[in-house]
Amino acid sequence: MRRLIPLTLTLGLVGCAHSYEPMIDTRGVDPARYQADLTECRTYAEQVSPAEEAAGGAAAGAVLGAALGAIAGAFSGSPGTGAGMGAALGGTSGVASGAASGVAGQKEVIRNCLRGRGYSVLR
Repeated sequence: MRRLIPLTLTLGLVGCAHSYEPMIDTRGVDPARYQADLTECRTYAEQVSPAEEAAGGAAAGAVLGAALGAIAGAFSGSPGTGAGMGAALGGTSGVASGAASGVAGQKEVIRNCLRGRGYSVLR
Protein backbone atom coordinates (compact mmCIF):
# COMPACT_ATOMS: atom_id res chain seq x y z
CA MET A 1 0.00 0.00 0.00
CA ARG A 2 2.84 2.40 0.83
CA ARG A 3 4.26 1.95 -2.65
CA LEU A 4 0.89 2.53 -4.27
CA ILE A 5 0.46 6.05 -2.89
CA PRO A 6 3.61 7.54 -4.49
CA LEU A 7 2.83 5.76 -7.75
CA THR A 8 -0.70 7.14 -7.78
CA LEU A 9 0.59 10.63 -7.00
CA THR A 10 3.14 10.45 -9.79
CA LEU A 11 0.65 9.19 -12.36
CA GLY A 12 -1.78 11.91 -11.34
CA LEU A 13 0.82 14.60 -12.00
CA VAL A 14 2.07 13.24 -15.32
CA GLY A 15 -0.76 14.78 -17.36
CA CYS A 16 -0.53 18.23 -15.82
CA ALA A 17 1.06 19.86 -18.87
CA HIS A 18 -2.07 19.13 -20.90
CA SER A 19 -4.37 20.91 -18.48
CA TYR A 20 -2.14 23.86 -17.52
CA GLU A 21 -3.56 27.16 -18.71
CA PRO A 22 -1.21 30.09 -18.11
CA MET A 23 -2.64 33.55 -17.56
CA ILE A 24 -1.85 35.83 -20.49
CA ASP A 25 -2.79 39.35 -21.48
CA THR A 26 -5.38 38.63 -24.18
CA ARG A 27 -5.52 42.15 -25.61
CA GLY A 28 -4.85 41.90 -29.34
CA VAL A 29 -4.49 38.10 -29.24
CA ASP A 30 -6.16 35.92 -31.86
CA PRO A 31 -7.81 33.13 -29.79
CA ALA A 32 -7.39 30.47 -32.49
CA ARG A 33 -3.69 31.29 -32.96
CA TYR A 34 -3.19 31.28 -29.18
CA GLN A 35 -4.79 27.83 -28.82
CA ALA A 36 -2.58 26.45 -31.59
CA ASP A 37 0.53 27.94 -29.96
CA LEU A 38 -0.50 26.68 -26.53
CA THR A 39 -1.02 23.17 -27.89
CA GLU A 40 2.42 23.21 -29.48
CA CYS A 41 4.04 24.57 -26.30
CA ARG A 42 2.34 21.84 -24.26
CA THR A 43 3.87 19.29 -26.61
CA TYR A 44 7.33 20.72 -25.88
CA ALA A 45 6.58 20.58 -22.16
CA GLU A 46 5.99 16.84 -22.36
CA GLN A 47 9.74 16.44 -22.79
CA VAL A 48 10.04 17.27 -19.08
CA SER A 49 8.99 14.07 -17.32
CA PRO A 50 7.49 14.31 -13.82
CA ALA A 51 7.82 10.51 -13.59
CA GLU A 52 11.58 10.69 -14.15
CA GLU A 53 11.88 13.56 -11.67
CA ALA A 54 9.84 11.51 -9.17
CA ALA A 55 12.12 8.50 -9.59
CA GLY A 56 15.20 10.64 -9.01
CA GLY A 57 13.56 12.22 -5.98
CA ALA A 58 12.64 8.81 -4.59
CA ALA A 59 16.20 7.55 -4.88
CA ALA A 60 17.70 10.65 -3.27
CA GLY A 61 15.03 10.70 -0.55
CA ALA A 62 15.52 7.02 0.24
CA VAL A 63 19.28 7.41 0.62
CA LEU A 64 18.98 10.48 2.83
CA GLY A 65 16.12 8.94 4.81
CA ALA A 66 18.06 5.72 5.38
CA ALA A 67 21.08 7.63 6.65
CA LEU A 68 19.05 9.79 9.00
CA GLY A 69 16.94 6.82 10.08
CA ALA A 70 20.05 4.78 10.89
CA ILE A 71 21.40 7.61 13.02
CA ALA A 72 18.10 8.01 14.85
CA GLY A 73 17.76 4.23 15.19
CA ALA A 74 21.24 3.97 16.67
CA PHE A 75 20.06 5.97 19.67
CA SER A 76 17.36 3.39 20.36
CA GLY A 77 19.63 0.43 19.64
CA SER A 78 18.10 -0.46 16.28
CA PRO A 79 19.91 1.28 13.43
CA GLY A 80 18.71 -1.24 10.83
CA THR A 81 15.05 -0.66 11.63
CA GLY A 82 15.62 3.09 11.67
CA ALA A 83 17.35 2.93 8.30
CA GLY A 84 14.48 0.96 6.78
CA MET A 85 11.83 3.31 8.12
CA GLY A 86 13.88 6.33 7.08
CA ALA A 87 14.34 4.96 3.56
CA ALA A 88 10.60 4.36 3.19
CA LEU A 89 9.65 7.81 4.46
CA GLY A 90 12.42 9.54 2.53
CA GLY A 91 11.54 7.71 -0.67
CA THR A 92 7.88 8.65 -0.38
CA SER A 93 8.74 12.26 0.31
CA GLY A 94 11.23 12.26 -2.56
CA VAL A 95 8.62 10.96 -5.01
CA ALA A 96 6.23 13.77 -4.16
CA SER A 97 8.93 16.42 -4.28
CA GLY A 98 10.41 15.14 -7.54
CA ALA A 99 7.04 14.88 -9.26
CA ALA A 100 6.12 18.40 -8.18
CA SER A 101 9.46 19.62 -9.52
CA GLY A 102 8.78 17.95 -12.87
CA VAL A 103 5.34 19.55 -13.12
CA ALA A 104 6.83 22.96 -12.28
CA GLY A 105 9.37 22.37 -15.05
CA GLN A 106 6.60 21.63 -17.54
CA LYS A 107 4.77 24.83 -16.61
CA GLU A 108 7.98 26.81 -17.00
CA VAL A 109 8.51 25.38 -20.49
CA ILE A 110 4.98 26.38 -21.50
CA ARG A 111 5.37 29.93 -20.16
CA ASN A 112 8.78 30.40 -21.81
CA CYS A 113 7.51 28.98 -25.10
CA LEU A 114 4.57 31.38 -25.15
CA ARG A 115 6.80 34.33 -24.24
CA GLY A 116 9.08 33.35 -27.11
CA ARG A 117 6.09 33.59 -29.42
CA GLY A 118 5.34 37.11 -28.30
CA TYR A 119 2.63 36.55 -25.69
CA SER A 120 2.63 38.55 -22.48
CA VAL A 121 2.47 35.79 -19.86
CA LEU A 122 1.25 37.19 -16.57
CA ARG A 123 1.32 34.03 -14.49
